[in-house]
Amino acid sequence: MIETIANLMTLVFVTGSMVSMGLSLTPAEITAPLANLRTVVLALAASFVVAPLAGWGIVLLTGLDGALATGLIVIAAAAGAPFLPKLVQAAKDDVATGVGLMVLLMAATVVILPLLLPWLLTGVVVDSWAIARSLILMMLLPLALALAARARYGAAVEPVQAVCAQAANVALIVLVGLLIVMNFRDMIGLVGSHGLIAALLFYVVVAAVGYLLGGPVMALATAQRNISAAVVVAGQNFGIDVLTFIVTASLIGMLVLFPLAGEFGRRRVRPNA
Repeated sequence: MIETIANLMTLVFVTGSMVSMGLSLTPAEITAPLANLRTVVLALAASFVVAPLAGWGIVLLTGLDGALATGLIVIAAAAGAPFLPKLVQAAKDDVATGVGLMVLLMAATVVILPLLLPWLLTGVVVDSWAIARSLILMMLLPLALALAARARYGAAVEPVQAVCAQAANVALIVLVGLLIVMNFRDMIGLVGSHGLIAALLFYVVVAAVGYLLGGPVMALATAQRNISAAVVVAGQNFGIDVLTFIVTASLIGMLVLFPLAGEFGRRRVRPNA
């Protein structure tokens, strides 16, 4: 029952966020940041070079092995996630840039992940379409339809945007609570294995590198991994232990990144206070 509610909250959050963003932005606003070649190159390098290397290095540093090592490397190789625009919003930064980077990294994940993971983990087979299908149906399609609706109806969509934004916020709060309840025992079980420390260290390191490369939005874009894609890969290739660690690590990521985004937001408004 709890798992079913969590899945429903995930659907409400993801689609609600995408519709809300699409109803408040234009295609030009989303694609404008991607016209900057430096931003695109840094985002791709941070997410598909730095993050996997950081994951691999942390595995060696902490002595992780087996399912925990595999899970962290899968997370490190998958980028682009629906939480990114919400994180950027919490950071009081440019949401359009966040949405643009999210779309870029999701598309890149579909292409790069099947090439990268077999190189990092022997014997892994990645179904690109399985990853692309979930991303298209849950994220890109709602975003595209919302952008089209805003272009067609203009300010008339504002009440719908407000409702979708509120629904996404409530769903996120409920989802985080449910994830804590569902994974609390697993998190406790990981204490002696260095798994929690490794996951925490990974998110802190990649966020720091992203910040050095491009500031708050790049930090959040680099650190927010594509757990949906990671779960698909784990389901195709590994057992429940890897899947459990990926879900638990994703919760740690949220507990790190949302407070970090809030701090970025406080720093942005502090000079004007």
